[in-house]
Amino acid sequence: QVQLVESGGGLVQAGGSLRLSCAASGRTFSSYAMGWFRQAPGKEREFVAAISWSGGSTYYADSVKGRFTISRDNAKNTVYLQMNSLKPEDTAVYYCAADPPGGSWYDYWGQGTQVTVSS
Repeated sequence: QVQLVESGGGLVQAGGSLRLSCAASGRTFSSYAMGWFRQAPGKEREFVAAISWSGGSTYYADSVKGRFTISRDNAKNTVYLQMNSLKPEDTAVYYCAADPPGGSWYDYWGQGTQVTVSS
């Protein structure tokens, strides 16, 4: 079992930056791929970014490519999402998720952190 706790959300003006963190419990964090997803009001949850267990591979949604950067520190059991050049359409609840090897697909989810970008 893995518990995930996000932090770092808040209110920021358009063009600003935020860094989200996701702290994971458990000793197997370094074997999990990790992802960030978001859900805006009235919309379905969507993929934002993902990173392989080693950090050697990263993936981004087209809408955030070039503005967001996902990274991880396996020694700290933490994954990050650096968000730059934020836009009002980035406003959403952001969730981190863990994808263990052999699991179905992102079996573990955090509770989410609100990001609000004002115009």
